[in-house]
Amino acid sequence: MTLEWIDLTIPMHNGMTVWPDDTPFSMEPDTRISAGSEVNVSKLTLSTHTGTHVDAPWHFEDNGKKLDEVATDVFFGEAGLVEAMDADVVSAADLGPSPLPSRLLVKTRNSTIPLGAPFQKDFVALDPSAAQRCVDEGVRLVGVDYLSVAPYQQPGQPTHHILLQNDVFIVEGLLLRKLSPGQWQFVALPLNLTGADGSPCRAFAGRESP
Repeated sequence: MTLEWIDLTIPMHNGMTVWPDDTPFSMEPDTRISAGSEVNVSKLTLSTHTGTHVDAPWHFEDNGKKLDEVATDVFFGEAGLVEAMDADVVSAADLGPSPLPSRLLVKTRNSTIPLGAPFQKDFVALDPSAAQRCVDEGVRLVGVDYLSVAPYQQPGQPTHHILLQNDVFIVEGLLLRKLSPGQWQFVALPLNLTGADGSPCRAFAGRESP
């Protein structure tokens, strides 16, 4: 049996879709061999929440854990994927039967949005009941297929607060379109940033094939 890995990461490039008012992603020349330098080096400008990224508790909780304080074993292991393709907002009932897995990936109609499309304010996200069920059933990581786990401009941000106050790690902006429901091996590795509220990450899902 061979474990085949699927890249779940949004490609990063100038002009990529970012959260409204966030710092745009930019990769610009620093030094170039063609201009007389010995090496090619580029410089990056970006938000810690660019593309496929993670939210540490400190993102919404001022006394929450920063990224370097999060237990790294949550970054990789078995995850369960559920589909809620008909939902406009994901509620507790849309997450499927109990018990929920310790790492939960939620696939919605967001996965049909073309890569690079303009920001969609009506993206599907988790409501507070779904967040609370994750906490109640011991979920340690929630991964979603758009740039936020909570609806756009959710008043008071209860979805984020419920999850992050309870140290539920959040991975946002996953490309889940190629994944089917069920169990997957999952990896989401953020940069090793000290004192950070979040970080872009590289994410993969794997499943054995004959």
